[in-house]
Order: sequence, then C-alpha cells, then structure tokens
Amino acid sequence: MAEYICLFNKDTLIIKPPKKSPLFSRTIALWFAMMCGVYIYGTCLKHVGTFTKLRFHSIHVIERQSLEAHVPTLHYPHPVSFSRSECAANPVRFFAILSMQRSGSGWFETLLNSHINVSSNGEIFSVIDRRKNVSNIIQTLEKVYNLDWFTSASKNECSAAVGFKWMLNQGLIEHHREIVEYFNHRGVSAIFLFRRNLLRRMVSVLANSYDRYAKLLNGTHKSHVHSEREAAALSSYKPIINSTSLISDLKEAETAVIRALEYFNSTRHMVLYYEDLVTNRTKLKDVQEFLGLPQMELTSGQVKIHKGSFSDLVNNWDDVNKMLNGTKYERFLHADY
Repeated sequence: MAEYICLFNKDTLIIKPPKKSPLFSRTIALWFAMMCGVYIYGTCLKHVGTFTKLRFHSIHVIERQSLEAHVPTLHYPHPVSFSRSECAANPVRFFAILSMQRSGSGWFETLLNSHINVSSNGEIFSVIDRRKNVSNIIQTLEKVYNLDWFTSASKNECSAAVGFKWMLNQGLIEHHREIVEYFNHRGVSAIFLFRRNLLRRMVSVLANSYDRYAKLLNGTHKSHVHSEREAAALSSYKPIINSTSLISDLKEAETAVIRALEYFNSTRHMVLYYEDLVTNRTKLKDVQEFLGLPQMELTSGQVKIHKGSFSDLVNNWDDVNKMLNGTKYERFLHADY
C-alpha cells in the first residue's frame, strides 16, 4: 500500500498514512465476533452442565442422608401450658416428616409414636388457616416445638423428639425459602418419606378419594385400617386410571419430589422410601439414630390395604399396561414388596 504525498503549496508538504483495506477490517471484526461467540457458548455450556448436575444430584441425593446428619440439635423448651418438671433438663430434638399423600406417612408416624420418647402430632397443616401465610406457619411451628401443641400423640414432659408430618402441597413448597430458613435457624431435622412406585401411590390416592364419598366401611371413611377385613373391603374398589395423562401425571409427581429435595437440600435431613421400610425394618434404627433416640422396637397396628399384583388393583389394567410398556415407568407395573 503506497503512501500519499500531497503538495498544497511550495512550503507545505503533507504525508497521509495508507488507507486500511476494507477486507482487513472485516476480517478483524469477524475474528472478534467468533471469539465472543466461543466465550459465550462456553459460559452457557458451563451453566447448563451445572444445572444438569444439580438435577442429577437431586435425584440421587435420595439415597443418602445429609452430610450433617450425625449432628442433631438439642433443645430445652419452656412450654407455657405446663411444666416439664423433672424432665426440664432433658433435651428435645425437633423434626418434621415431609411427604406426599398416600406415601405411607400415616403408618410411619404410628411407628415413631410407638417410641416412648417421641411425639409426632399428625398432619397439622391440613387445616388451611394454619398455612394461609408465612406468619401463621411460623406461629404454628413455634407452638409445636415449644411443646404447647396437644394431640393424642403428645408425651409432654419427657418427650425426646417432637414433630409432625407435612405434605408437600400444604404450603411447604410455596413458602420453602422461609421454612428452610426456620428449619436451619431452629435446628429442625427433616425426614423425607416418598414411594418408589408412584403408580401404586396413584392407586391409593384414587381409592382413598373414592371412599371419602362411598364410605365402604359401614358408612365410615377410613384412610387407614387395622384389620385384614377392613383392608379387603377398601381394596375391593378398583379405580380407573386415566391412561391418557398417566405419563404426565407420573412425571409431575417425580418433579415434585426432585423440587422438594432441591429446596431443602441445605437442611439437616434424611430420605426414606416406603418400600424400604416395609422390606427392611433396620431402616427404623437409622431413623432413631438420626433423631438421637435410644433404640427401641417400633410397632404399628395399621394393615396394608392394596397388596398383590398390580393387575388386580385397577379396572383398566390393559390400558395402563399398554401405556407404560417400553417407558421408564414400566418397572412400576411389576414391582411389589
């Protein structure tokens, strides 16, 4: 590229720099755009990878306790409704059973309450007013953990662990930030209880909903029973499962579990499956250890309602079988315990 020499007059000499080639400028701009694109792509890929790992971790964290599971927090409540007397110096552990309807939480709670030092006070947030806002939730929690909440399960003075069961759809997920903060601040241990076989849970949900109106046991609705005769009466109803929405319904239940584990991952927690409790009672020893309780043999008078082959439990087995065969949910068709 040649330089331009311009003579305006005999006394003035101006030397102009060479003009840059348009091709050169475009090449530089293209190179810069490519480098930016590579950087942005790498950054996005990193974030996507992190999110994928989080989801993957959330699914598999189900199999183990939180890292701090061996450190229970001890409390010394001062209830306003009674005196703990000679038990005032005995520490109390706070817990909450976090679950979904028809996942075995009622049965599990009766097992816990068979321990002489445990008070688990039922599904207290089934009452809407107690969960209509964060303020009401916190007030209710304070009353429970101060030992001022009275139910048939309350052991009052000498309780070594006090808690209740809380369904995911009872304000728990909606107000999870404030609840996680409360749990961590107050040292509340979370016990997640889910079912591996979400299809059998669906059968139980549908059958229980039907019995609310049909009242198959002599005109009385019962969600839990204590005899084989009662179990047989309730299991005689075989629900029809909506096969069209079945896959999406199972995915929705799966997502609810993953979301709950993600939200409460920072709390002190352990995760249980109903099926494991049924087949391996040593899991109950793990629960007692988690709560820092003296080991006892835990018992329950409840009887399982829906048993046996899945094909005997629903009215449209062929439709359900056809819909799930070849999918990741096919295992639900054959699993039993």
